[in-house]
Amino acid sequence: MTIKDQIGDSHTFESAPKRIVSLVPSQTELLFDLGLQESIVGVTKFCVHPYYAKSVSEVVGGTKQVNFDKIKSLNPDIIIANKEENTQEIVTELRNICTVWITDIMTIDDNFQMISDFGKIFNRRTEAQKWIDKISFSLDDFKKYSDRLPVRKAVYFIWRNPYMAAGSNTFIDELLQLNKFQNIYAGKGRYPEVELRKIRLEGDPEIVLLSSEPYPFKEEHAFEIGRFTHHAKTIFVDGEMFSWYGSRLLKAFDYFKKLHNRIQPA
Repeated sequence: MTIKDQIGDSHTFESAPKRIVSLVPSQTELLFDLGLQESIVGVTKFCVHPYYAKSVSEVVGGTKQVNFDKIKSLNPDIIIANKEENTQEIVTELRNICTVWITDIMTIDDNFQMISDFGKIFNRRTEAQKWIDKISFSLDDFKKYSDRLPVRKAVYFIWRNPYMAAGSNTFIDELLQLNKFQNIYAGKGRYPEVELRKIRLEGDPEIVLLSSEPYPFKEEHAFEIGRFTHHAKTIFVDGEMFSWYGSRLLKAFDYFKKLHNRIQPA
């Protein structure tokens, strides 16, 4: 079987890979949910779902820094990486070890494609289709719910020092749009730096979303940002629900409904 990954590289598989190293936490969760736990030999220190992932697989580093010798010693058949999460330098080095499959997820359709690809590569077509069907059903249900929501101008912060927000062509922005949040930084690149003193001029958000990851925002940061807005409502949100693709998306839709109830109770 020859199949292209999400950056267009072709890979040929004579049989399903038996030894997998996953360098992306959300994709690790998906691989476990597809029933591949016996094949996952290496994960990152950030692979926290399922909770036992790091106890049954070797930890090979983070997403930006990996232990190449440890990965090589695991004798993997395939390494699962992501265009955004892992650097080009890491990927280039990893290709000396074995096949590196790269995902690139900016939309929900990209996510469905990734699940389908994994189903083909690892001979888990039935399991993959079940996940696609479940997510599709919940997505349709949430769209009916969100059609009734008002459009609100929003900013989604991911970092501090410097302050950075999610912009366009990101999975976060896709989910913001789904939630009827009009991203005021959608036209400023993927992850623009934000000067707080300019935030009202650049869009004057009604809603400020402070993510739990990759930066752990606290109340003092909400206060700091709030001083520069015009009475915007600041909400701490679970970053996994907005940025983790794969099977985690199924849990996100119920989370989003609860989030909107916090913003404007029914």
